[in-house]
Amino acid sequence: QVQLVESGGGSVQAGGSLRLSCAASGYTYSRYFMERYFMTWFRQAPGKEREGVAAISTGGIRVYADSVKGRFIISRDIPMNTLYLRMNSLKPEDTAMYYCAAAYGDLGGSWSNSGGAGYAYWGQGTQVTVSS
Repeated sequence: QVQLVESGGGSVQAGGSLRLSCAASGYTYSRYFMERYFMTWFRQAPGKEREGVAAISTGGIRVYADSVKGRFIISRDIPMNTLYLRMNSLKPEDTAMYYCAAAYGDLGGSWSNSGGAGYAYWGQGTQVTVSS
């Protein structure tokens, strides 16, 4: 059974940085999970809809929500089966629980759907709190 485990969340002041990690394990069909799965970071703040933040396709194409473009960077280490999200210039409105999710193949333009359609695996989340 595939497991996604996030880490790296915490509390920072506005303008600070954090790097989130998402480690995938339990995939038995090949050594490299992220060569076959479209990986996305979502976030959800209390009382708000879940939002797709950034994603990376199986081919390495990166996409970002407008709200984080220029500040966040998604990357992956394929041999280590680990996804990252480098978050710079953090703002209080970035405060949320951050989740990684995996979809087999590629999702194209529907990657950020708030319902999470197409995603087979989800992590448990890591909290990011940004104070002003």
